[in-house]
Amino acid sequence: MGDSYDIIIIGAGVTGCAIARELSRYACKVLVLDKDEDVCCGTSKANSGIVHAGYDAKPGSLKAWMNVRGNEMMISLVKELDIPFKQIGSLVVCTDLSLRGGIEELYDRGNANGVPGLRILEAPELRELEPNISDDAVCALYAPTAGIICPFRLNIALAECACQNGVEFIFDTAVTGVEALPSGFKVITGSSEYNASVVVNAAGCHADEIHNLVSSVKYHITPRSGDYMLLDRSCEGLVNHVIFPQPTSLGKGILVTPTAHGNILIGPTAVDTDNRDEAPVTADGLAKVIEGSAKNVKGIPVKQVITGFSGLRAHEDGGEFILEEVSDCPGFFDCVGIESPGLTACPAVGEYMASLVADKLSLLPKSEYGASVAPARR
Repeated sequence: MGDSYDIIIIGAGVTGCAIARELSRYACKVLVLDKDEDVCCGTSKANSGIVHAGYDAKPGSLKAWMNVRGNEMMISLVKELDIPFKQIGSLVVCTDLSLRGGIEELYDRGNANGVPGLRILEAPELRELEPNISDDAVCALYAPTAGIICPFRLNIALAECACQNGVEFIFDTAVTGVEALPSGFKVITGSSEYNASVVVNAAGCHADEIHNLVSSVKYHITPRSGDYMLLDRSCEGLVNHVIFPQPTSLGKGILVTPTAHGNILIGPTAVDTDNRDEAPVTADGLAKVIEGSAKNVKGIPVKQVITGFSGLRAHEDGGEFILEEVSDCPGFFDCVGIESPGLTACPAVGEYMASLVADKLSLLPKSEYGASVAPARR
């Protein structure tokens, strides 16, 4: 029998590590388990690196709440963790006058969600801000609180801070079973078993499988892959903001954005797949990235592409974040369906889930807690 813990978190992406960091503020014993060799090996490793403003999600939804709250928290969080973040703003571009109503709808939705500073820019002002914007652009929704961040450094720093405050991590350890005990849970892996009073499921594309081990209410996640192309740093200045097309049912569309490191990133596509762990880059996907990005930004120097990559998003059938204690399995907490804006939302999700767990276990704050990452570990 393995060790016993107050809390076991399954998954070491940005969601799991943000929850771990928040729980490390309390006097409790926390373990994070992950099937891969390190943190940031799933959805968190391959995404757009965008801190979204929060105008896209349905008002009143958890996605909207966590997006706007996460955006608000990001400025202080990156200072504590000493990681780069640039609040450059975003533009959702309309290239068809007949679709202008969709931009106005996003504007109204963003105001309902409490997103500050939103404006609709007409074509002349838009072109002043972005000289390389498509000649077809007629207007755009401007969101000044959007930004860009390095998802790797965010994930790693969250984990390092949690570790410095006593959280344990075990890697290369896939969870194969979870059994409810008279008091707490047995978490079964291929090599050992661990006991915990509470389990937090932050398993990304596998979160439905973990949930379905303990609940009669079944969830279903469809992995959604997306191809990207990264341009050389010599292309810096092509765009100055995050450039989005108008969103569709499959997501926010193919964007063009600076990165936190000075490159230009274009993508992603959105293709449903059965593979929960791998997202091979495809020639067809890269062709669609080139075609889609050219609809909003002209003169993209695709010959300056230095690499292509692909990532996976965990799309739950309901299209909403599921953040709650499982009704028919007390002590088991779900973070299911964490797709975009999951990176933006992670500080808020960590705060929220940690508060639920702390209330469940009547946890008390530690007398000493270090919010920053020690320089020796950076």
